[in-house]
Parts: sequence; structure tokens; C-alpha cells
Amino acid sequence: MAIQEVRVPDIGDFKDVEIIEVLVKVGDSIQAEDSLITVESDKASMEIPSPLAGIVKELRVQQGDHVSKGSLILTLELNASIEKKPPAIPSAATPPVSNSTLLAPIDSKANTPTTTSKATPSAQTVIDHEAFKKAYATPSIRKFARELGVDLSRVVGTGRKQRITQDDVKSYVKDVMGFGLQAKTIAASHQGLGIPRMPEIDFSQWGPVETLRLNRINKLTGEFLHRNWLNVPHVTQFDQADITDLESFRQELNLEQDKLQAPKITPLVFIMKAVVAGLKAYPRFNTSLDPAGEMLIQKKYYHLGIAVDTPDGLVVPIIRDVDKKSLLQLSEDLKEISAKARERRLKPADLQGGCFSISSLGGIGGTQFTPIINAPDVAILGISKSTMQPIWNGKEFVPRLMLPLSLSYDHRVIDGADGARFTSFLAKMLGDIRRLLI
Repeated sequence: MAIQEVRVPDIGDFKDVEIIEVLVKVGDSIQAEDSLITVESDKASMEIPSPLAGIVKELRVQQGDHVSKGSLILTLELNASIEKKPPAIPSAATPPVSNSTLLAPIDSKANTPTTTSKATPSAQTVIDHEAFKKAYATPSIRKFARELGVDLSRVVGTGRKQRITQDDVKSYVKDVMGFGLQAKTIAASHQGLGIPRMPEIDFSQWGPVETLRLNRINKLTGEFLHRNWLNVPHVTQFDQADITDLESFRQELNLEQDKLQAPKITPLVFIMKAVVAGLKAYPRFNTSLDPAGEMLIQKKYYHLGIAVDTPDGLVVPIIRDVDKKSLLQLSEDLKEISAKARERRLKPADLQGGCFSISSLGGIGGTQFTPIINAPDVAILGISKSTMQPIWNGKEFVPRLMLPLSLSYDHRVIDGADGARFTSFLAKMLGDIRRLLI
């Protein structure tokens, strides 16, 4: 077996460019023209393909490295039967690739499949070609998306700088197929529900304006929440929990955490524990309604979605097996998942598989709000800012720290009496944290 070094070819004016993704690993069997790495300059990105087929024996680069023409990428073990072919890449014999070429998307009319597999959502998809062109993805990902009939403008990128990866496209397809969604434009779906379009208004007739484009997370979150609001009959139950003793205990714990230089424990981890206790006491809150509206799927696990405010918009990563973790473990998980969300390092799997969601605005302010259910969950808990209030104890008014609770639930699954029981249960758990040990 011959061993062949694979180096960065002539890539035009690109020098000392950063590797933003390594697409293969040691032991992978690859074909000629398979992409090996993705590099990015300040103006464009491109994938470097393999000139030959074989098995990756050794990787000589990693994400974050900088490479130029001639840099060693990896060594490849060639099969004796492999015929060496020149790589279909820019070389000295061809004009260098310009930045404009790298940035220009493939024509939306080119390479469009004439037939579509029934296993993909493309038959039901209306693609916004203008938005597709603006999606941040490499040519190979664009081709992959076209083959599956996926509108890239509807896919959330999890790569560096929110670049769309192949896994992002696959995850989108799974979501569409898994929930049986009709992947049409949101405007078309609104018309199907008999909802009239909003009128187009020229606001500039009244004064200066500036038009700002929503990013993909904003658009997808908006469509997702709009769909949930239209399809799920929401009821919101309000209550308060006396967390005076809880807060005193939390502050004592944090004094010890400071000595250990460990993450501080937030009120949210106590709320998560109380919610899991509530899901066990009232299992109907830990279900999902099937799309036909005829069956309930009862879940036997306890994964909670925690809404995280990021510079790009709201995301809801999942903390798994909350029932099996201590307060300290949950604090570590929250710190890690929040950092990943804000640094755009969340993977599609980090956003899937939740049972119940919590949206906490306590660090910002407010008294009450009506959170929108994160379907297919059937309920979501909103937390507002706790305040000191005079509470009558039977003899006198005493200052107590009260935490506002806002529980939205799907009225097809949960009736008002159980909604009130659930919030009362949470208030009891948070009012006496010793109950969480029972």
C-alpha cells in the first residue's frame, strides 16, 4: 500500500487562511473530490477536496490552524488499484479563484433535480431562491441541500459564524419528517388557515426609516412561535412562590462555592428541581400530543429546555436527566450550555428532546408574562423578577421574597384545575426546599 501526502493546492490569492472545519478523521475511507477541510479568509470560504481516494492514515492539521499553498493536510493510504488522477482544484494551469467566485452562490436554476425522492420533504417545500442565495453555506452544502429539496434560508447554521453544515441540513430534514410538517412558506400556511396577509406599508412617507434584515434565528424562531400560537390553545395560570428561605439557603451555599472557586448556584436550578417534582406528581405535563390529536405520548425521562437570550436571538437548549443530577451538576450544565449558546457552538442535538421548558426573565425584570408553549411540549413555565412583599401570616404582615410564576399550558391536554394544582405544587416545593428531598 502506497502512502501519499495530501497538501493544500494553489488556491489563488489565499495565504495563511484559517481552517474553520476539519471534515475527515483518521481511519475514514474517502473518495477523490471528497472535501477534507474548509478554510476561510475575511472575505470568503472554500472547501479543499482530496485529489485521490484512500484511507486517512494521519491528520496533520486541526481546526484553527492557518494554512497556505503546500501545507500538509494529511497522509493517505492508497489502494494498489487506485489510478492517480489530477485533482479538480485550482492550480497554476488555471486562473486563480477570486473572492467573488467563492462568495457567489450557485445559480438557483442550475443542477436542480428533475425527480424528487419521496423520503425527502422537497415535494412539499416552496424554496425562496433569493433567501437561498444569501444563506451562509459552501457550494457542496448548497448542492446537498438542492438534492434534498431543502430551503437553506430555513436552516439554522451551527458552524463557525453560523455557517450551515451538512449535519444542520440533515437535522432540518429529520425535523420536517419527524413532525410531519408541511414545509411550505409561512405565508402559504397562513392563507391555508384563512388568515389575511398584513398590508404592506411605506413607512418612509412619514419620516426617515432604516430597513434591518432579520437573521435566520430570528426568522425561524418567529415562524416556530407563530405556528405554536396558532395551533395550540394557550391558557396561562399565574401564581407566586415564597422563596425567602430558599434564597437564604442559596446564599449560604454560594459562600462555600466562592471558597472553592466553583460556579455559583442560581435560583433556576432549584426551580428545575421543583419542576421535575411537579412532572412526576402530575405526569400529564410530561406528555406530547400526536399530530392527529388523538394520542398522548407519556415520557419517562425528564429533559428540560432552558431559554437562553443570545446576541442572535432566543434559543432553548436542553438540560438532560435533571432528575438524576445534583444542584451543583445542574449549575455546571447551565453554565456550559449558556456559554455554548452565546458562542454559537450549539449542535442540533442540543436543541432536541425536551419535555418542558422554562423561560426566566427574573434577571431583567417584570411581574408576569404569557410564555408561548415550546411545542411539542404541552407546557412552559415563565419566571419573573422576585420582589419583597408584605405577607400576612395570620397575626401580622411580614416581609417575604415572592417569586412570580406564569404557567402556559395546552388546554387540549391540561384543564384549568390541573394548571392551578401544578403552580400550587411548585409554590409549595419552592417555599420549603426540604420537600425536594422527599
